[in-house]
Amino acid sequence: MKKWFWAAGAVIAVLVVLVAVGVSSLGPIIKKAVNSQGPAITGTSLQVGDVDIALLSGRASLQDFLIGNPEGFDSPYAVSVKAVKVDLDEKSLTKDTIVIDRIEVVAPRIIFEKTGRSDNFKALLRNVKKSVGGADTSKKQTSDESGKKLLIREFVVRDGEVKLAVKGLKGKEIRAALPEIRLQNIGQGQGGVTPAQAAKQIFTALYGKMTSGEMTAALQKSLSDMQGELPDVKGAAEKELGTAKERAAQGVESAKESFKGLFGE
Repeated sequence: MKKWFWAAGAVIAVLVVLVAVGVSSLGPIIKKAVNSQGPAITGTSLQVGDVDIALLSGRASLQDFLIGNPEGFDSPYAVSVKAVKVDLDEKSLTKDTIVIDRIEVVAPRIIFEKTGRSDNFKALLRNVKKSVGGADTSKKQTSDESGKKLLIREFVVRDGEVKLAVKGLKGKEIRAALPEIRLQNIGQGQGGVTPAQAAKQIFTALYGKMTSGEMTAALQKSLSDMQGELPDVKGAAEKELGTAKERAAQGVESAKESFKGLFGE
């Protein structure tokens, strides 16, 4: 009996070690997947500095997450986040659809840059939609079906800040708080969605917030607060904000159409 007890204990110990090794190896796997596959979705540089995995808890933290700008934009980045918190159902990792209970993007720093009649986030959203496959998705769907799909129960962006990229502000910046974004059940009723499809829904929601009247008004207030200090840059900055305001109504209508696909197309 004693020998059996020690044998069983040894087996359990080996299993614990194997599980620990398996979970700890998820970090490098996730990091490699993000850094290598992310750019194919956004059409820009996309990287994560490190991935921390909490053993057996199903929690992960992506450190120093950065999304670069599309070609033609000069800002150093589009989105910079110190940490993205992920809480997933670890039992689903071996299944075709990975269930993520919550993704929380905390305090992202966003640079909103305009050039001509476009902007960096409009270009990003266009790239993401292109990666999904547009109207003819048969080929894309065939390749995606062989990979993992996602079901995201809750996606939250909070405490974010948007900086309007305007040249000639002599070190001053036009900044405003980004309204909270909260999406639920991405992929629900569809058997999950591909990473590109999830990204499309998320970027659509983000762009809708960034082109909203609320966001434009907040940026205008930031401009108004600095006008007394820098009257000579008023014209250049107002030109940028005027362009944003003119497109806001059009952007909201476009976002509304895109929102129809947020909970399934």
